[in-house]
Amino acid sequence: MSKFATTLALAGALLSGTAAAAQSDKPTIVLVHGAFADSSSWNGVIKILQQDGYSVVAAANPLRSVTGDAAQVSAVVSSISGPVVLVGHSYGGQVISTAANGHDNVKSLVFVAAFAPDAGEAAIELAGKFPGGTLGGALAPPVKLAEGGIELSIDQTKFHQQFAHDVAIDQAALMAAGQRPIAEAALTEKSGNPAWKALPSWFVYGDGDKNIPAEALRFMAERANSKRTVVVEGASHVVMVSQPQVVSNLIEEAAQ
Repeated sequence: MSKFATTLALAGALLSGTAAAAQSDKPTIVLVHGAFADSSSWNGVIKILQQDGYSVVAAANPLRSVTGDAAQVSAVVSSISGPVVLVGHSYGGQVISTAANGHDNVKSLVFVAAFAPDAGEAAIELAGKFPGGTLGGALAPPVKLAEGGIELSIDQTKFHQQFAHDVAIDQAALMAAGQRPIAEAALTEKSGNPAWKALPSWFVYGDGDKNIPAEALRFMAERANSKRTVVVEGASHVVMVSQPQVVSNLIEEAAQ
């Protein structure tokens, strides 16, 4: 074979390989943490998704206001070329419900022990709609914000039992120390039109959740016509920490 023919053959093989890679491209998974957590709460899930060939972005959620937080996540989505699966934990569910609006590349939503409010609803209202939540009694004294209002966090001595009872106590202690407080205004801000009305959605939560009662989570999943809802027996509010494989499996299902 001549040098020229060899070059053409090599170029053809490279182009063929590039085309095959493009055809097998997977959605980027954007993970949005909720109140009293941070992006590291997704570490177990991220490890599995990356091993399975997914690009993952764990977005920083400011936890200041639904409108502002959603704008931050929306900007992250705008920076990604190609399809996106948005995943939200807890209050992060309300954020992704807002952030997905106006983005044609967002293909599905996954709610992980998360709020999925309808228009005019606030997270704090949904949490109190059904019995079983004990968050109020586990909060630390509020911190006054310089710009007005207060922010809330969980008392570190109560964090394990309230937030992460199925996580090792030493790990829960680290999570408690590193938790991100949330502005009360974010929890009382009412939602606009939610993206789950237009996008397919999946739900996973534990029936031992003490932050958002399991009955409230079931109600929101059914209302959103969840494609599939996974209920993990006994799991806490941080089911993505205690059961990363279960959560990752559902995210990958939503990414298909």
